[in-house]
Amino acid sequence: MNNIIQPLASTITDTTVRHRIPWSVKLGYTAFMAVLVPVYWANYGPTNFLYFCDVALFLTLVAVWTESALLAGMAAVGIVLPQLIWVADFVAGLVGVKLLGMTAYMFDERRSLFLRGLSLFHGWLPFLLLFLVKRLGYDRRALPAWWGLAWVLVLFCYFFMPGPTPAPGTEPVNINYVHGMSDTEPQGWMPPLAWLATLMTGLPVLLYWPAHLALKKLFSQAAE
Repeated sequence: MNNIIQPLASTITDTTVRHRIPWSVKLGYTAFMAVLVPVYWANYGPTNFLYFCDVALFLTLVAVWTESALLAGMAAVGIVLPQLIWVADFVAGLVGVKLLGMTAYMFDERRSLFLRGLSLFHGWLPFLLLFLVKRLGYDRRALPAWWGLAWVLVLFCYFFMPGPTPAPGTEPVNINYVHGMSDTEPQGWMPPLAWLATLMTGLPVLLYWPAHLALKKLFSQAAE
């Protein structure tokens, strides 16, 4: 009898573990991505998906289906704090104040309201990620995993992607701000490689490490 009950109990437990994320979240988020990806591809091109926030979108998509605490944690470490900055910049723009200029494209009337509306995911994605980490637990390996991925993206965008241009179109330039905060001209505060080094140091110290500490404190540790 025990030979029957134990495997059955194990199966029930495994099924419960695999379904910590509601189907409504899985299907709703997948539907959103099914719309966003082709629309972004058509309007911005494939290089748009090199932005940290867009990489996080795909990590989140895999995380909601696989219920991977590591992937959810990586996305949370990487973009929760930066997206709060995005929201602050966007709100400032709404009231006519230029803060950082990182959301200037949201006020570009050459882009449809629908296209700009899709970008509002920056405002709700952090809360979805916090929900996922709460359900799945926080995997401490998320910090070094995202850190390494972010450095690869920064270096690739710096050496291989277009830099700022005086009249940028819809095709992404200066992806992940590797040449400064403006899409129209590179920063002039320091030599280009010094900016790159500052970015690669500052992102982990000012954004990723604090997010890691907060997530570790607020949520239980994920089972590995």
